[in-house]
Amino acid sequence: MGPDRRTVVGAGLAAGGGALLTGCTTESTPTGSGSSSSSSTSRRSERRIGDGSTADTGPQPHQPKPRRLRPGEVPPQFVVISWDGAGEASDQLFSHWRRVAKMHEVPMTFFLTGIYLLPGRERRRYRPPQKPVGASDLGWLPERYVHATIRQTRKAWLEGHEIGTHFNGHFCGPKGVERWSVEDWLSEIEQAEEFVSTWRTTTGLTDEPPLPFDVRKEVVGGRTPCLEGVANVRKAAAQLDWRYDSSGTRPATWPTKVEGLWDLSMQQVPFPGEDFEVTAMDYNFMANQSEVTDGPEPMHDTWRTQTRDAYLAGFRRSLDGNRSPLVIGNHFEQWNGGIYMDAVEQAIETMAEEPATRFVTMRQLCDWLDAQDEEVISRLQQLTGAPEDGWASYLRAG
Repeated sequence: MGPDRRTVVGAGLAAGGGALLTGCTTESTPTGSGSSSSSSTSRRSERRIGDGSTADTGPQPHQPKPRRLRPGEVPPQFVVISWDGAGEASDQLFSHWRRVAKMHEVPMTFFLTGIYLLPGRERRRYRPPQKPVGASDLGWLPERYVHATIRQTRKAWLEGHEIGTHFNGHFCGPKGVERWSVEDWLSEIEQAEEFVSTWRTTTGLTDEPPLPFDVRKEVVGGRTPCLEGVANVRKAAAQLDWRYDSSGTRPATWPTKVEGLWDLSMQQVPFPGEDFEVTAMDYNFMANQSEVTDGPEPMHDTWRTQTRDAYLAGFRRSLDGNRSPLVIGNHFEQWNGGIYMDAVEQAIETMAEEPATRFVTMRQLCDWLDAQDEEVISRLQQLTGAPEDGWASYLRAG
């Protein structure tokens, strides 16, 4: 799409506070607490689907119940932490971020790459649109990591995290997903769901329990490779009754609907020391700081601090302003020595100190938005800053 260096949004490289909502009630245990995922699975009834790779086990645990804002009530400051290309490889980043989420009681959205559940020896099952059979710009995980990704996905869902999709082959650039038609996207989505729901057949694993959800019902949103192909993926997603899309960038305003989906794209946040803003995603900071994945080590501390402070500047602007949800997107990547993941964790620690902060998944944010009165949402969408006469007046009854 040819963005300039300041507002780079595409990730052209291969992607390798409390959990309860203010304005919500809950009958479940907060994310990250309670018993182990294996014991949780044993206590849940299940209806196996297809070859038994997945099963309908009922409602997802640890989900808050949203309620409408009371007249004059200040909205929570929602923060979404999301990950593109979720998978468990040698660096064990999926399991690492599950531990971080538990430590800080932060539900997260993991955008699972479908082919991460497909062994490389079965790659010809993948028929990417406008590409050769078995092609992928990501390569293929060794089989032991396919197995590990299955286990991590199960545990994450049982802990209350959302499983979305990052699709499959991650094709970027002028010959990539930007050229895909609606029909191409429908095929890509169908294949991503197929790989998740047939891993027992493709891997030959027989001693692993099923993933505890029906993927065709569970996945209600995603993020495209490099944030490209947005218009047609949203048209395809609308046909599948998805609830949101996060494949873009937006100003610090309340979400609106496009093609019937909530646009939960990432915001532009102030870039410390510069006179421009940058998309709230690790790749975009890297593109503006080092331009390469392994920039000079003496700069790592400076870049880590700059990235953390950018997230916090965007957070503070929303908190003190219109309370628009802050969506942060990242990859399971150790770019520049892992400083971008460090920055996210440091930002989470500071955000969690604010009483108004509510960390949510994309799906939980949709639940809250859908629970509100339409007039309230309309008034929130009109705000570019804090209400001049205060929240009690701006969101008063009637």
